[in-house]
This record gives sequence, structure tokens and C-alpha cells, in this order.
Amino acid sequence: MTVGFHSPLPPARTGVADYSAALLPALRERGRVEVGAARAGVHLYHLGNNQFHRDIYRRALATPGVVVLHDAVLQHFFLGWLDRAAYVEEFVHNYGEWDRGLAEDLWDWRARSGAQERFFRYPMLKRIAETSLAVIVHNPAAARMVRKHAPQARVHEIPHLFVPPPEAHCAEILRLRRRLGGRFIFVVMGYLRESKRLPVVLDAMDELRKQAVDAVLLLVGEFVSADLARLLLPRLKRGDVRSTGRTDFWLLAAAADACINLRHPAAGETSGIAIRMMGLAKPVILTESEEVSRFPAESCLRVACGVSERDELVHYMVLLTQSGGLAREIGARAAAHIRQQHSADRVAGLYWDVLRGC
Repeated sequence: MTVGFHSPLPPARTGVADYSAALLPALRERGRVEVGAARAGVHLYHLGNNQFHRDIYRRALATPGVVVLHDAVLQHFFLGWLDRAAYVEEFVHNYGEWDRGLAEDLWDWRARSGAQERFFRYPMLKRIAETSLAVIVHNPAAARMVRKHAPQARVHEIPHLFVPPPEAHCAEILRLRRRLGGRFIFVVMGYLRESKRLPVVLDAMDELRKQAVDAVLLLVGEFVSADLARLLLPRLKRGDVRSTGRTDFWLLAAAADACINLRHPAAGETSGIAIRMMGLAKPVILTESEEVSRFPAESCLRVACGVSERDELVHYMVLLTQSGGLAREIGARAAAHIRQQHSADRVAGLYWDVLRGC
């Protein structure tokens, strides 16, 4: 069997490209896999919600195969790709003629689509889910979204994979930590958008400073929203908050003591950042949601999104800084879970079973 493999790959700056680069060699250990193949026994299409995936989406409709939904909400993908008329028609295809007015309203307010929860309520999955031979997702929330749009779709939940990085040099880690003054290092990583809850994270850092907690926050990534960057820029000019690009990801991850990975509204995605940090035995603070429900309770810390969000976040941040033993224990349990459930060998085997079945 030959598998046609369709995905962005490095140097494309997207998490799907990194994921696919890690999955590809593990699949090739099981059979023939050709990147971008025009003909194959079965095609594997990786889809996300950014514009790297336009041609892949077209090919997945023209030559149906197995689709991997890295984001189960394609709303923003269509907003960034289609014109007004085409977007409205695609929305109507998903939800019916009676929602045409809603589609027009969403289009008119699309500039706010990154922050307003109502945009995330309409994943717009019907066409791709009904057309594909099978759909692979990474968590129960995504599986539920697909089945709601296409009850007859063959949906397979396969864990997000983790490939351990090359071991970072201890000297480099120590130098980085010394530059930060030896304080407890929290890190927020990845593209910095509204759903990362950065104002709440910065509010929590304000409270830690009031309590004289010796901690620093690193923001590692690029701002997706210029408006969000302008809003937060004055708050980033503090000694306990640093901002950097995506360079030296693994070094910064290794140097960090804990990761804050809040996400709301969620898009049915499993965070590759969370998987990587847990795999490195780092405690991760997550937003409580269906997307993270497969993680054992003792392997991470969960914060409810609502009126108590900031207070819960502060509580966990203080707890981690005051109890190094607790941070290490949570990290060790996280790493054990990732090794067992998210290894490249296990994940590739599950992929191959789905592909062979098609």
C-alpha cells in the first residue's frame, strides 16, 4: 500500500508542519509513504485552520481520503480564505438556509473572530467530514464536533504524538536561568492570540508580585493579533515578564519550571505545546475543557474559565513556586502518561490501522 501524505512541512512555521515532520518517519517504518503523491492507495490529508491548508483542503475534496483535523473548528480557515458570498454559502451548506442572516453577521464582524466565542460555535465541518473516507481527531471534543456535522462519518480518535527532542546542554540551561536571576520560570509558548488568555496570565503575575513570589514569566512566540500586542505592550515592560520569538524553543522549554497553556475559546485542538511540555516532565496549567479530558487528573493542573479563572491560576502558580517537590511529581506523572499514550511508534501504528482499513 502506498500512502499519499499531504501536509505543510518545515520550514513552514506552523505546529502542523512540526507534527507531520515527526509523524512521517514513523509511518515510513510501516510502509511506503510519498509526500504530495498524485496517486496512492489512500491519501492522508492534514488540515488546520490557517492558510497553509488551502490546497490540501481542495485535494481532500477532489480525491477523498483520510483527513486529520488538527483544528476541529475551520471557521477561521474559511474567514481567511473565502470572499463574503462564498463564506455565506459555505455556512448555509453547514447549518441551513435559515441561518443565512447569521452567516452575514459573522462575516461583518470577522475582525473579532479570534476573541468572540460565538465564532467557535460553528466549526463548519460538514463538507469535509461527509466527503472523507475517515476522519482522525486528537480528542473527544473534536470527535463530538465531527459527528454533529456528519453523523455517518468514520471518526477515529488518535492521541497527539510526542517525539523527544535532542537533550539540551546543561550549561546552556544554567546560563539562561542565571540571566533570569534563578527565579521560578513560567512560560507561555506558541502563537500569542486572544484565546491564550494573556491578560489573565499577566493579572496573575501582578498578584504574584504583590505576594513577593520570586517568579518570572516568559512569552515565547509571536503575536497573531496586532491589537492584542498593542494592548499588552505596556505590561510587557517589566522585570518579571520577558517576551521572545520562537527561537530556541527546546532550550527555553528545558529551562522553564512550568508551562501556562490556557485556551478559551477552544477550537477542538489538542495543544502540541502542552504535549511537548508534559513530555519534558514539566507541570502544565491548562484550561478545563473536553479537549484535555484524556489527561489523567494527577498529570496536570486545570483552571476553570469563568469568574474564578484568575484566582485559580494564582493559586496554582503560588503552589508550584512554593513546592518544588509537587512540581517535579506532576511533571513526572505527565511524562509517564505521554510516554505511554503519545509515543510516535504507538501513534503511527494507530494511523496505519486506519489507513489500511480504508
